[in-house]
Amino acid sequence: MLIQQRLHYSYNDFNRSWAEYKVGFNDSRGNYWFGNDLLSQVTMAGRYKLKFDLQPRGNLNSWYYAEYSTFVVEPESTNYRLQVSGYKGNAGGDSLSYANGQMFTTFDRDNDPKASYCAVEHGGGFWFKGCCYCCVNSNVHFNWHGLPFGNALQSSRMWLQCK
Repeated sequence: MLIQQRLHYSYNDFNRSWAEYKVGFNDSRGNYWFGNDLLSQVTMAGRYKLKFDLQPRGNLNSWYYAEYSTFVVEPESTNYRLQVSGYKGNAGGDSLSYANGQMFTTFDRDNDPKASYCAVEHGGGFWFKGCCYCCVNSNVHFNWHGLPFGNALQSSRMWLQCK
């Protein structure tokens, strides 16, 4: 089940409000977010793992992947707190687990622990910690920390897969 898709870098595609991330969105270019309410409902039972497909900028014939055996998004009452662990893949590093335990942040709802407010500083909404290691929704840095051939991305997809 596709939960995120970013087909190319465009500055404001993912710079959306809390309300938009809550219900989900898509645009005519194929950029997509499933919606945090649905994401929470689907993942709370713990039946899915998460997979990223990552295409680096400048190396368009290559795709890398990162999988997480545990991926749970808690309900809005917890600000969609993230539970993630169990990395494997060839993406050069475990960039998402850095945000384990973090609450979701958007430009209009600051839930990250950094004083400078990551969603305003970097744009986009995500589980920010300090700020961007896994930056698939960021407007300033569309990247995956540790990716071979540099961190910058051309495209990304997030999938839920049955365990």
